[in-house]
Amino acid sequence: MSESKTDVLVVGGGAAGMMAAGTAAALGARVALLERGPRLGRKLRITGKGRCNVTNDCPPEEVLRNIPRNGRFLYSALEAFPPDAVQSFFTELGCPVKTERGGRVFPCSDRAASVVEALEAWLAANDVRIATGAWAAPRVILATGGCSYPQTGSTGDGYRLAESVGHTIVEPRGSLVPLESPDGDCREMAGLSLRNVAVRLRSARGKVVYEDFGELLFTHFGLSGPTILSASAHMDRRERYTVDIDLKPALDEKQLDDRLLRDFDKYRNRDFANALGDLLPRTMIPVAVRRSGIPPETKVHSVTREQRRALVRLLKDFSVAVSGPRPVEEAIVTAGGVPVSQVDPRTMASKKLPGLYLAGELLDLDAYTGGFNLQIAWSTGYAAGMAAGEDWRNEENV
Repeated sequence: MSESKTDVLVVGGGAAGMMAAGTAAALGARVALLERGPRLGRKLRITGKGRCNVTNDCPPEEVLRNIPRNGRFLYSALEAFPPDAVQSFFTELGCPVKTERGGRVFPCSDRAASVVEALEAWLAANDVRIATGAWAAPRVILATGGCSYPQTGSTGDGYRLAESVGHTIVEPRGSLVPLESPDGDCREMAGLSLRNVAVRLRSARGKVVYEDFGELLFTHFGLSGPTILSASAHMDRRERYTVDIDLKPALDEKQLDDRLLRDFDKYRNRDFANALGDLLPRTMIPVAVRRSGIPPETKVHSVTREQRRALVRLLKDFSVAVSGPRPVEEAIVTAGGVPVSQVDPRTMASKKLPGLYLAGELLDLDAYTGGFNLQIAWSTGYAAGMAAGEDWRNEENV
């Protein structure tokens, strides 16, 4: 394929770009996919801890509920290419999928590379040319990603390209990003992963802006893990926040107090600091003892009722101050980008430049964890590819 015979040029070889390129080519258009990196789908290969959470097994309405900003923009795109269509698509490409907890959909192989390989084979079967350098085409789909994980090629170039043709840019920021904390307890517990805890993100004014249940990780800089990444999407960068952790969400305060009484009876002659092994992870015990205010050498049978109540309150409300998110480069996805008001929601066509389409993370769209961000990439890439391919068809039939 020579440059002059290119009907559709797709810029960016990530999830949205590959979907757009293959979709347009399947309609018969001659497509070139421009990727300056050494291989396609570099970010896709590392998502989901290398397993690739391709979508969520839910209806489009549930996807929209998991997009905190601008979700309604995606209504048409999700109707045209919903999660069940994504699952069928990959299965038909020879990459069968399975559904796990929370509706998360993964390839049966548990290998993100399987997803990329299936897409590469699909592109090859539809004669998509993988190219580098400068190209010209009557229809261009920008799918360059955001600016998170720049080592995978998402360096923010798409923002500059979009601006150069008249688009404005909502300032990019990290979404689904770990949180920094000034609390030295996090550093002391770095590496500790908690499962089945309840998490509340509370503003400095006392308003609970997000609640979740699941996994949390203490790090040398603060907090991470699925619940924290989702909580970060709700943060206003001008606010200060606290993360409140309920370490025993299955028990109310009375039940937890009864549990403590049983443990204390079991270890009645031990020091308090040595009587919490059945209740808390080992690396958390020194922190909990210090926060409880109960002297560590206190014999368990000497712990007072008020001290025990204070310990119950601590376990139900273990608070960590948050100073802000980690840098955008460490975020899973980027919030911000091209405003959705400047893009046609049915076709992803630019309202600023005829023949230009935009898809994926370049748009001011981001979602919570669970496969929803990749669903955005598939749906917007599909919409852009269909529109560009149909535009070519219409031109050919004139």
